[in-house]
Amino acid sequence: MGEVYSHLSEEELQVIRIEVGNGTGVRKMARLPGRSPSSISREIRRDTWFPSNENES
Repeated sequence: MGEVYSHLSEEELQVIRIEVGNGTGVRKMARLPGRSPSSISREIRRDTWFPSNENES
């Protein structure tokens, strides 16, 4: 049929946050949990929104 997709687990999200803090590249981070680089970069973008940015346009 097609590929089966699943959400990132809380553990995977924690690893991504730590690796972003360490300055690790997206492709290298994607290899750690075996995810695609686009999934990782999308999650990084999602995780960087803060309510304080709402009025800074």
